[in-house]
Amino acid sequence: MNRDLVSALQLALAETAGEPPPGLLAQAREDLDCVFARDPAARSRLEVLLTYPGLHAILLHRPAHALWQRGWRFTARWLAWLARLLTNVDIHPGARIGRRFFIDHGAGVVIGETAEVGDDVTLYHGVTLGGTTWNKGKRHPTLGSGVVVGAGAKILGAITVGDDARIGANSVVIREVPAGRTAIGIPARLVGESGSRVGADSTAIHAINLDHHLIPDPVGKAIQCLLDRIDTLESEVRDLRGLPEPVKVASCKVCAAGELCCEVHGRG
Repeated sequence: MNRDLVSALQLALAETAGEPPPGLLAQAREDLDCVFARDPAARSRLEVLLTYPGLHAILLHRPAHALWQRGWRFTARWLAWLARLLTNVDIHPGARIGRRFFIDHGAGVVIGETAEVGDDVTLYHGVTLGGTTWNKGKRHPTLGSGVVVGAGAKILGAITVGDDARIGANSVVIREVPAGRTAIGIPARLVGESGSRVGADSTAIHAINLDHHLIPDPVGKAIQCLLDRIDTLESEVRDLRGLPEPVKVASCKVCAAGELCCEVHGRG
């Protein structure tokens, strides 16, 4: 690496849009330390430094992004390719990644060119921050600070996921997610009350809630509500007709399984 390239890298790392960011070495220390805060399996700094592909990916991305900003596009892309080859994490060098970024396990994570990620964000394996258009310009998601994205989730398009939001595992997010909300499903829907985090643990380190599996099932809840309402209506009908026993049905109109199905589900 020649002097001009080193100088460009140093200048890029020194650029600021607000308060001066820490240097490359200081950011590396933060990325290393945050692993211990969010992964109980981490035992020693040496083990994490040598065996965590998610950490390797972000350590290689930061200089690649700095080079990308200074116009060293081929070198940046080559460094990103090397990171993907070594870690199975594909982060475009143009993506903006905040401080204390953690990818748990790392495998299969893809982050597109115009994606923006805030501070203290956690991604699990298989997450995609992808685009939905071939047009140039902003086409990838923006994640606020403190966001947790569950395993296998896909966040697509130039949408914003607000601070401290959570995305459930295997969800597909194609609409904005307000700050502090939880989104799950395909396509993802908001669950829980505004300003609350479902399953939040107030004792979580740095107030980051990693319980991305403790999320409700809105479809299952809606079906259960309908079943309960049907039970109530059938009971009222029997009372109005003066029937002492439940009405037997010849077959279930939903699955055509007959009386056994209806008896199992409390319909007969």
